[in-house]
Amino acid sequence: MTDDLFHTGVSLADKAIRTVVVYLAVAALLRIGGKRGIAQLNNFDFVVMLLMSNVVQNAIIGPDNSLAGGLAGVVILMAINAVVVRLAAAVPMAGKLVEGGPVVLARDGQYLTRALRRLGLRQADLDVTIQLRGGTSVADTRLVRLEPGGAVLVRLRPEEENAERGDIDELRARLDRIERKLDALARTGGGA
Repeated sequence: MTDDLFHTGVSLADKAIRTVVVYLAVAALLRIGGKRGIAQLNNFDFVVMLLMSNVVQNAIIGPDNSLAGGLAGVVILMAINAVVVRLAAAVPMAGKLVEGGPVVLARDGQYLTRALRRLGLRQADLDVTIQLRGGTSVADTRLVRLEPGGAVLVRLRPEEENAERGDIDELRARLDRIERKLDALARTGGGA
């Protein structure tokens, strides 16, 4: 029994090569396949992600079902991911290669249907994102952009933006100054 726990079916070097190759292949396929993050996955994307994890499992572990082999695979996956993430953060060109750049989905209140089609995004899904950001429809937006990490950036037209706490505090301070000036004018008799 303990033999199954600690005796790996393949060498550590074999496991490392398998893990690195599968990681790079899956990362490349996801990069080519689209930018949608986990939050934007539809049901079909979710099914593909679940099945993909099962499909690549044997490619990573080979004929090894040991505890030690599984832990080694996880450690190798975490290590290569840490290297790739840090490289992408430290070297802008590597980051652009790994993550790509932002994609404009709507501009000046109009969806860019070509970009939506290319990414496999539905207007209805983006309408929900726009509503969560304070707009009612794409007509309220200046810019809607899909960021490299999968987040959707929504810039509303100025007249559609909600006032923030700082805006309200500034207006309140201005009104207080106006009231003080009016009171001073009324006391001096300059207010007619």
